[in-house]
Amino acid sequence: MMKYKRVLLKLSGEALLGDADYGIDPKRLAQYAEEVKSISDLGVEVAIVIGGGNIYRGMSAEGNGIDRVQGDYMGMLATVINGMALQAGLEAAGVDTRLQTAIKMEQIAEPYIKRKATRHLEKGRVVIFGAGTGNPYFTTDTAATLRAIEVGADVILKGTRVDGIYNADPEKDNTAVKYDKISFEEVYAKSLNVMDMTAFTLCKENNLPIVVFDMNKPGNLKELIKGEKVGTLVEV
Repeated sequence: MMKYKRVLLKLSGEALLGDADYGIDPKRLAQYAEEVKSISDLGVEVAIVIGGGNIYRGMSAEGNGIDRVQGDYMGMLATVINGMALQAGLEAAGVDTRLQTAIKMEQIAEPYIKRKATRHLEKGRVVIFGAGTGNPYFTTDTAATLRAIEVGADVILKGTRVDGIYNADPEKDNTAVKYDKISFEEVYAKSLNVMDMTAFTLCKENNLPIVVFDMNKPGNLKELIKGEKVGTLVEV
């Protein structure tokens, strides 16, 4: 028995950089595809939201003289590029996928339709959601939370480069202590950075647990799905 039946995997665009300075690292892409395949093969229904920070970040647009709204739409398009790359990687690994976008672009992806996405998941297809929510001023964290709630995911799995939530930045503070489990209220009280506040509050209000874990460690995702103690669990 798997701990979760349907999951929403949230990945950052920067994760696809690997050892590169920009763009998409083919080795990292292939690694992520194999990780997703490993749980899809177990019968787990997988939806994915990936950011676009390796290509463009809308929030940095204003500093470059670009209107925030325009910059956010540019960032949404970057997530579609990453979604297409991830789809190609998954299909190369033998995984049936569908890419849906919140902004219509029929030549390359389906428009996001909740019922259709759910049906794809039921049929064992991995569904990638691109273009965020389709609206400016919302992050891909919020898009991931919204889609997870809409398709009835059991959990949001936030893949990062650290192995959980700490009381300080473990990359800067050697004395940082990791939490194996923590409540939403404790995260608020301790001002811990898990997701942006809109996304985090949505999770809390809808009793949607979050697991923050190291996506770059081979086998971590599969162990997590099997119920092993991987990462940090945030729940009510």
